Amino acid sequence: MDPIKTGRLIRQLRTVHGMTQKQLAERIHIGDKAVSKWENGKGCPDISLLNALADVFGTDINILLSGEINKNESENGNMKKTRFYVCGCCGNIITASSAAAVTCCGSKLSAPELRKAAEHEMLKVEDIDGEWYITSAHPMTKEHFISFAAYVNDSCIMIFRQYPEWDMQITLPVQRAGRLIWYCRECGLLYQDIHPNRK
Repeated sequence: MDPIKTGRLIRQLRTVHGMTQKQLAERIHIGDKAVSKWENGKGCPDISLLNALADVFGTDINILLSGEINKNESENGNMKKTRFYVCGCCGNIITASSAAAVTCCGSKLSAPELRKAAEHEMLKVEDIDGEWYITSAHPMTKEHFISFAAYVNDSCIMIFRQYPEWDMQITLPVQRAGRLIWYCRECGLLYQDIHPNRK
């Protein structure tokens, strides 16, 4: 922990949250002189205080330790660039419109690489009376199954949870051109593009 960088960050976060040094000190049960010392780069918070500081600022301990906030580059709100994070322990699905630091069940998650589905892996899309009926021949056993599928276009995303030992099937109103994305632990994160007039 660099005392100057961390001190600068604490001052920045405190100011953003509209707190005085005294108010911050009261929130984490220390003297206000300690906060002044940190902000002037003359010391660092004790490790036992990092959780409390992170809670007050609504941030992550790693941000406090590094002393800097790395802002994501703008992705112009294109939902097709959404990243999917899947927890291997609980199956939680977390999405972000750009790269993010995501943790679940005590582990840091990384977004799986998205790859275009081969012809034999593609989902079957049928237009039935103005609805897309989407199915797959993918195995749906307890060990090997599609855990979710999503329809994504440039402005929206719809996620459909799937369960082992159920047939994989989704029905949704025909939309404009978009992308189907699905995830299996063994096969990874796959996609195929779909269009209203093309099956």
